[in-house]
Amino acid sequence: MSSTPILRLAPSILSADFSRLGDEVRAIEAAGCDLVHFDVMDNHYVPNLTIGPLVCEAIRPHVSIPIDVHLMVEPVDAIIPLFAKAGANFITFHPEASKHVDRSLSMIRELGCKAGLVFNPATSLDCLDYVMDKVDMILLMSVNPGFGGQKFIPSTLAKLRQVRARIDAHVAAGGQPIWLEVDGGVKTDNIREIAQAGADTFVAGSAVFGAPDAGGGYKTVMQALRAAAQAS
Repeated sequence: MSSTPILRLAPSILSADFSRLGDEVRAIEAAGCDLVHFDVMDNHYVPNLTIGPLVCEAIRPHVSIPIDVHLMVEPVDAIIPLFAKAGANFITFHPEASKHVDRSLSMIRELGCKAGLVFNPATSLDCLDYVMDKVDMILLMSVNPGFGGQKFIPSTLAKLRQVRARIDAHVAAGGQPIWLEVDGGVKTDNIREIAQAGADTFVAGSAVFGAPDAGGGYKTVMQALRAAAQAS
């Protein structure tokens, strides 16, 4: 890599206790996370149904850190403004879920949010050739989307290296910074290898919310994840 990236942790509230979601997001912020990762599934693009903009709006007053909304919905354009209004800071979507990727990215930015694209394990990176100037984040799925608690797919490491090379070349040519996020099966025992492959932002769901401290927070696991990532 051309430089040492800032490493960011983004716990996914998909694995949180939804009966006390306000407490949960406050706890992960207190534990030192950098983003709240917010997974939106529609039981159409992916085989699960989760949460919508009203939940995003409800947790917004509970945290000061950015909310990172990952849209696993099809089509995306109608729902983007709802999440922008609800307080999202990042909105990412899958290119195959939009009929006009460039337009969807532009819409997100025009609404005042950071825009990103998400690539499933078997999705080609080709569309990045045409929209790098409109992307603030690239998210690689290291599991097939739809459910939490899955195992990391090892071939994601090679894909991460490819995207890192694209980002570094883009920045070297005068382009804007782009975060490289990974989501799926990220744990303390593999986050170092994932960071070495080029990721700088890490989504962890069950690894965080499945390991509470005795006091009800998540500082121990957050510190362990950050230390392991920084060891790269």
